[in-house]
Amino acid sequence: QVQLEESGGGLVQIGDSLTLSCTASGRTFGGYAFGWFREAPGREREFLAAIAWSVDTTWYSDSVKSRFAIYKDTAKNTVYLQMNNLKPEDTAVYFCAAKDGGPMMTAFFGYWGQGTQVTVSS
Repeated sequence: QVQLEESGGGLVQIGDSLTLSCTASGRTFGGYAFGWFREAPGREREFLAAIAWSVDTTWYSDSVKSRFAIYKDTAKNTVYLQMNNLKPEDTAVYFCAAKDGGPMMTAFFGYWGQGTQVTVSS
């Protein structure tokens, strides 16, 4: 069973940077893709970025691609989301998710972590 554990959230100031980590366990991940999503109060879950496990392919939402970067360390079974120039509207619970094949659509991510809170204070 795939398990995902996020870490790295916290309270930061406007303009700060923060890197979230997602450590995966439970199997080998060839063919998988891992994504980062966020959910703010009163808003739908939003796709941010994704990365393929076995090849160097990434996907980004237009809303964050100039400030966020996704990368991986396959030796550590960990995917990261580096977030720069944080803004109050980035305040949300951030989730890591994984999918085994299928199109790059939220519905195909079948494995989810518990989330980590990021709060950007003004």
